[in-house]
Amino acid sequence: MRTPHWKIRRSVTLLLGVATAATVVAGCGTPNDGKTITVNIGYQSKTINTVTAGTLLRDRGTFEAKLAELGKPKGVTYKVEWKDFAAGPPLTAQMLAGQVDIGSMGDAPILVNGSKTRGHDDVRSELIAVTGYNLRGSLNQIVVPVNSPAITLTDLRGQVVSTSVGSAAHGMLATGLSGAGLTLDDVKLLGQDPAVGASALQGDQVSALAQFVPWPQKLVFDGKARLLYDGGSANIPTFHAVVANKRFDTNNPDIVNAFLAAQRETTDYLNRNPLAAAQRVAEITGIPAEVVYLYNGPNGLVSFDPTIKSQEVDALRTLLPFLKGLGALADLDLGEFVNDTYVRALYGADYDAQRASTTAPSPLVGTDTVCGGAVDNPATASEVWFKGEQTTAVAKTPACLLRLIAQRDSETRAAYVPDTASGIRIFAATATWVRDPAAGPDEQLRPFAIEADAKSYANAHPGSAVLDYQAALLAR
Repeated sequence: MRTPHWKIRRSVTLLLGVATAATVVAGCGTPNDGKTITVNIGYQSKTINTVTAGTLLRDRGTFEAKLAELGKPKGVTYKVEWKDFAAGPPLTAQMLAGQVDIGSMGDAPILVNGSKTRGHDDVRSELIAVTGYNLRGSLNQIVVPVNSPAITLTDLRGQVVSTSVGSAAHGMLATGLSGAGLTLDDVKLLGQDPAVGASALQGDQVSALAQFVPWPQKLVFDGKARLLYDGGSANIPTFHAVVANKRFDTNNPDIVNAFLAAQRETTDYLNRNPLAAAQRVAEITGIPAEVVYLYNGPNGLVSFDPTIKSQEVDALRTLLPFLKGLGALADLDLGEFVNDTYVRALYGADYDAQRASTTAPSPLVGTDTVCGGAVDNPATASEVWFKGEQTTAVAKTPACLLRLIAQRDSETRAAYVPDTASGIRIFAATATWVRDPAAGPDEQLRPFAIEADAKSYANAHPGSAVLDYQAALLAR
């Protein structure tokens, strides 16, 4: 039975935290007793695309240290209240209530945030920085159970698909179905939070899960799902960003500057120490370190950079009509909502160059000890994390990585390779492999994130064979 549209609309209302009025709480971000200023920070601990403005930033204490220095000459003490949310919509609700001064969330919730706060001068928000992004859109993906008969999106016709209604993942689902000749009306849409949807997929209550970082690949890593569709296929960027109460940042620019400076330092730390950062985030959140590192490691699915890139603003412009069509928001003037004044001042003369750069801030480099030579091509660079090791080993190509794993004869925590079709970072153990005897000796074994892509490649290259991971190890 198809889900009635009124139920989907109701899910939009609930999930996006639509409010008819804002209750402003006096004292938010202002002196409580004349000597203490409380700053309320909203974040999502389990959304690892925002760790530089949330989980990792909080853990390192950088913001508090900067506020302590800021308060000394003023005789003021700053108190930071960290408020953890499961998703962007409840965070927006708290911003509407005047309970959050600065927060971080994904692109679709950000648009709703901006739209819903427009009518309330005390809580009007603006986008002031980015946390992490993927210009292809590969942070949103669709997964199905491992034993699902679905090979392409067309196989989801008439099936129940779980997603966070109104999210960028929901938009990705709509775009993907459209490319396959279907619409959202061709599936039975079920609006669920990510964790609920993940449980539903594992319990065979839904046929597919369309979600954002890190849920799809966590299920893949756990052996509970396989990738059916990568959101990057549509080439629509997706990202998470920082929003602030405009009145608060106008009245307290020094606090906002301190926050963004702390975010930049946390970003630099993560990009310089990706493995250590991934392990610490895993300790705090309970998300497997191997999954965090897939997204946040070298050549990972997430690029961390606070600057606001033109491609990201264009992506918001693309997403707006979809959310308006759902009734999730009214019009939003992006020229007014997006404010790079603070982050521009933070970077100074370097801002425009950094904003224009899309080079991976944490590239995978090193020396291949098996095949020999430098590891410097992101299209083939591969990496393995052996159990008991505090560092990882690298290889020039996926085939060379398999040789390294076989030679070491050590148990691996995770191995990472770039998908042959798209270049996105994937788990080697869950990839579908193709052996192409016509390729060079270091290029014959090619990994694919999606089974259909592997079969398509094999069909186009006579003599090729589709293999699973264990067979690929033996065929090295």
